[in-house]
Amino acid sequence: MISISTDPAILFDLDGTLIDTAYHHVIAWAAALRDAGMVVPEWKIHRRIGMSGHSLVHQLAREHGFRSSKLDVEQLEKKHDTVFDKSRRSIQPLPGAERLLRHLGQLGVKWAIATTGGKTQTKKLLRTLRIPAKAVVITGDDVARAKPSPDVFVVAAKHLSVPLEHCIVVGDSIWDMLAAGRRRALSVGLLSGGYSQAELEQAGAFRVYADPADMLEHIEDVGLG
Repeated sequence: MISISTDPAILFDLDGTLIDTAYHHVIAWAAALRDAGMVVPEWKIHRRIGMSGHSLVHQLAREHGFRSSKLDVEQLEKKHDTVFDKSRRSIQPLPGAERLLRHLGQLGVKWAIATTGGKTQTKKLLRTLRIPAKAVVITGDDVARAKPSPDVFVVAAKHLSVPLEHCIVVGDSIWDMLAAGRRRALSVGLLSGGYSQAELEQAGAFRVYADPADMLEHIEDVGLG
């Protein structure tokens, strides 16, 4: 049953939002694409971090004149995961991530994690972030379509029994902002993934902060606290 409380629920992206992984993903995708014969400037890969692997590969292939039909996207994703896993020991939560989640819990605000990443990779990443065992975590494996489709946020909101339009989506990429806007949810952008304030605002963010610590410092701005 869907309930509406006075406080909005918060739906967090994971990579680049709570955990500092955006540039690790860039390096891993660059290595995977090189193996397939696609040498792509890393800044162009970065512009697509937050999309599904399938969308990222097909867009870059079109842009650089490769036939995407000749690319094995599943194999590329496996290569990406292999390279990414090698850097996992150096990955850390972003400043204030754990404090922000803990503070929301103390306020009684519902929250969930909604990520495009798969279950296996997400489980590994969450070992670096101390969250309650019963926290709602929705991954790309739980939905048919990845961001900028809003599906992962829709499912997370249902698990919290809150309408998506009464949630605030917190993410670091324009894909998070666009996904939220498609279902009339407010969105907060974080600069920790490398997108600029202007880009996040143009994609729909009503507030932009540097990182989770900065958001916590200004928590009243989003109607909480």
